[in-house]
Amino acid sequence: MAHDEDHSRAVRRTLEAAGREVVRLDLADFPARGDITLDYATAGEPVYTIRTPTAHAHLERCRAAWWRRVRPFTADRRLGSLRDQNFAISETGEALHGLFHSLDCTWVNPPALDAVAHHKPYQWQVARRMGLSLPRTLVTNQAEKARRFIREIGVGRTVFKAFVASADAWRETRLVRAEDLTVLETVRYAPVIFQEYVPGKDLRVTVVGDRVFAAEIDATQTGYPVDMRMVVGEARVRPVGLPTAVTDRLLRVMRALGLVFGAIDLRRRADGEYVFLEVNPAGQWLFVEERTGLPITAEVAALLSRLDEREPEPDVAAGSLVGEAR
Repeated sequence: MAHDEDHSRAVRRTLEAAGREVVRLDLADFPARGDITLDYATAGEPVYTIRTPTAHAHLERCRAAWWRRVRPFTADRRLGSLRDQNFAISETGEALHGLFHSLDCTWVNPPALDAVAHHKPYQWQVARRMGLSLPRTLVTNQAEKARRFIREIGVGRTVFKAFVASADAWRETRLVRAEDLTVLETVRYAPVIFQEYVPGKDLRVTVVGDRVFAAEIDATQTGYPVDMRMVVGEARVRPVGLPTAVTDRLLRVMRALGLVFGAIDLRRRADGEYVFLEVNPAGQWLFVEERTGLPITAEVAALLSRLDEREPEPDVAAGSLVGEAR
């Protein structure tokens, strides 16, 4: 995880205050700054030792793990060529991911399922299958198809967005304007998400195990109601309840995706219909907790504590350490 990732720090403080042993690993330390030893002796159980500048752990003892915002491996720059660096990173991945899947530990979330669940088209299909409504959506890198979609929905009533909006390549959700039509040919460089704009109030629904924490984020009276992330400081945020049918469908989506934790974004139309936008398996919640008092950090820590006390089950997806990376 990033060294200043405040969500992991908050959970770690809560766990340590309860007397839990917590080890945080940043996969970006490997292999350049990290040591890996997997010792398979003839007799007895294997011993898995990991050491970084900030951590030293025997992972065979791990029983509960938090996989969150994992950063890429970093090769030693003294390796002269990019080919050698890529080889070192590949070998590190084989060792560490093989180790992670070997552990008698439960993940939040299982890394392989977490990776697949980040893909929005897959999320949308699962959400539709579970009975949730979606905005009318088109993904394309063909300008003519994008132009036809915008014509049908309407300029000013269609939004476009990126699949991933990372800190170093930020792309907020935007309404299509008339001037955007003149540069529509540029979609050929990469697929773009076009959606019917859904007026209404946002809901951030944080799911932790079987617990559901819902908050309404009313950005309708702010300077940018199209994307609440841009104006969350201006928006009115309050805890809300969800209809039982919506809660049940969201939990079914989480189970179908194999997720234990996720931050789900919905829009509620003026007529009361809930529209599914996406689920972020590593979503943020502190901005909701600070404004509403919803005890999300405490529930994440409690979930990890419960998993730590659970007896290992056969064929359960293996896990990492309590902590996060990226």
